[in-house]
Amino acid sequence: MRRICILENDTISQRIVPGLPRFATLYERLLREGGGGDWSFEAFHVPAGEYPASFDGFDAVVLTGSRHDAFGDEPWIADLRARVRALVDARRKVVGICFGHQLVAHCLGAPVGRAPGGWHAGRFDYDWHGPVAGAGGLPPRLGLHAVHQDQVLALPEGARLLASSPTCPVAAFALGDHVLSMQQHPEFDGGIVANLLELLRPALGEDAYATGRRSLAPSHDGGRLGAAIAAFVAAPG
Repeated sequence: MRRICILENDTISQRIVPGLPRFATLYERLLREGGGGDWSFEAFHVPAGEYPASFDGFDAVVLTGSRHDAFGDEPWIADLRARVRALVDARRKVVGICFGHQLVAHCLGAPVGRAPGGWHAGRFDYDWHGPVAGAGGLPPRLGLHAVHQDQVLALPEGARLLASSPTCPVAAFALGDHVLSMQQHPEFDGGIVANLLELLRPALGEDAYATGRRSLAPSHDGGRLGAAIAAFVAAPG
């Protein structure tokens, strides 16, 4: 059995996911369904200053998404970056998703900023370039949900590129066998993304909104990526 720490970096509106107890529940569900059914999960709401007394005893730390900028100057974000740097330096297992992906890259010295093409919201196809440590091979192309206006602008030094797309060249990467980081939201189903599109409609504009809605028709590979994340967490290292 694994013990997982979820660092929850935002709240999520009931308009987006009705009945959801808290944002961290989506990440717990993703990993349980991916193979961690008997794992223990503890969530800490980082913007409120919540952290475990120690990360010792946790097998992995999962960094959730957030509406905030990973490169922001807010004290809680600066504090989080310092803690994540320490975790990575200690070779603790870290999984970063969306905001978490950007924050890990920032901690590794890579540039992070506004996506040159503007908002990404919907289902996108990504080229997958290599295996996730501990997981079996993933297909060369995955359809995954994403919602972001920031992204990692260059691969961190020493990292291995895992996924890319024409508009998101650093869509996922790994560092050794202890860091797994991805821009996509494997924990979001199509209904969640549809609700987010409605909420973001004024910022997206009608063309991007309509494109995002049309993209949700096909199935997505979030469950397959969730299984790879769970395998990464479970693998020795």
